[in-house]
Amino acid sequence: MAQIIIAVVITAVVAILLTYVASNAHFKKVSDEKIGSAEDRARAIIDEAVKSAETKKREALLEVKEESIKTKNELDKEIKDRRSEIQRNERRVEQKEANLDKKLEAIERREQSFAVKEEEIKRQKAEVAKLNEERIQELERISGLTSEQAKEYLLKTVEEDVKLDTAKLIKEMEHQAKEEAGKKAKEYVVNAIQKCAADHVAETTISVVQLPNDEMKGRIIGREGRNIRTLETMTGVDLIIDDTPEAVILSGFDPIRREVARIALEKLIVDGRIHPARIEEMVEKAQKEVESMIREEGEAATLEVGVHGIHPELVRLLGRMKFRTSYGQNALKHSIEVAQLSGLLAAEIGVDVRVARRAGLLHDIGKSVDHEMEGSHIQLGVELCRKFKESPTVINAVEAHHGDVEPESLIACLVQAADTISAARPGARRETLETYSNRLKKLEDITNSFKGVDKSFAVQAGREVRIMVVPEQISDADMVLLARDVSKQIEAELEYPGQIKVNVIRESRVTDYAK
Repeated sequence: MAQIIIAVVITAVVAILLTYVASNAHFKKVSDEKIGSAEDRARAIIDEAVKSAETKKREALLEVKEESIKTKNELDKEIKDRRSEIQRNERRVEQKEANLDKKLEAIERREQSFAVKEEEIKRQKAEVAKLNEERIQELERISGLTSEQAKEYLLKTVEEDVKLDTAKLIKEMEHQAKEEAGKKAKEYVVNAIQKCAADHVAETTISVVQLPNDEMKGRIIGREGRNIRTLETMTGVDLIIDDTPEAVILSGFDPIRREVARIALEKLIVDGRIHPARIEEMVEKAQKEVESMIREEGEAATLEVGVHGIHPELVRLLGRMKFRTSYGQNALKHSIEVAQLSGLLAAEIGVDVRVARRAGLLHDIGKSVDHEMEGSHIQLGVELCRKFKESPTVINAVEAHHGDVEPESLIACLVQAADTISAARPGARRETLETYSNRLKKLEDITNSFKGVDKSFAVQAGREVRIMVVPEQISDADMVLLARDVSKQIEAELEYPGQIKVNVIRESRVTDYAK
């Protein structure tokens, strides 16, 4: 039994071993077949890769050749273009050189021509000098005088004329100086009269108060004249009670005091109680009323011209100018008019209108205190404007409006012009517009009557005449004689104030054309 089992086991082991060996041989055969097929595929892939690489190589070589051919063609074309441009530039340079050669030849020919002309001119100059010498000799022979003697005779004649003109000019200057001195003296006297308000115009120094009846005159005088003395003492004016029916005349040089007295007296007449205590009370009320009126007038003036920000004290001084006159013109109305004119002129030339109006309104502010303080109204006005912090432009306009100092701005010039315009009232000038126009026309007619005069213009209100002459007919030397002849004829034919300046203008023009 044991032997059978052992045999079975051995048989099983042998079978297993045989089966293992057979399976290994099969696996080996299968593996060898797979390896062989893999190698074949690998060789095929390698062959394909080699073929593809060669194909791409050939294609790359073809592309490189094409690119090189294209680049070469472009370079050839660029070289060709550059050569063409170089050839064009060379031809242009050659053409310019040819032109320069032509111009140089023309310049040389012109220089030769100039040299010939220069020689001709020198020869002609020599001939002219010779002819001039012969002419002088002939003139000396005909006149019987040498050139020096003729020159001496001419100078003597001219010297006599100049002496006559000098004497005449000196006489005119003396006459003008006397007239100017008389005018200045009158001006100083008038200023002094105006400043102290002396008896020069009755309506500016007196006020008339109407009375209900003549019985009121006695009550105004009072017992032993105490009422009238109190009123005169309190107001500083004189009461004139005469035979004028139902009227009392107030006389005083200060218009403000006269206004206070007028208001106080009218209040006393209405009240009926006239005695010293009542007079004092009414005078105080009248003073307050006038002061209020002065301030209102100043404020109204600033509003009328549109000027704001003026110091209250200056506004009050403006109001005082309502009671001030200058050469018959109300000072406040004059200042308002100057302010408005200054603003209009400033708007025309484009400067600050507000500053111009302010300067125009304040230009005569010194007249409000020149009765009480020493100095001209210009000095007082400048001091007031500086005191109340006005701008330097306004101060200069106040100081320069009568030409005492030079204007430092256009506004100062405008105030000067506006002040002159406002002061030049109708009737201030003696001659009418028609006479003035006729005189200017006659002045131009006289100058135009001379030979060689092209045209003439009367300027500076007839104080100057400008004469344009024809340069071909009037030489520089002839201009002197023409100016002298024109001035002589104007003196003989025309009547005019002062003197007339004669300007002769000769213009020479040379025209040429560049071809």
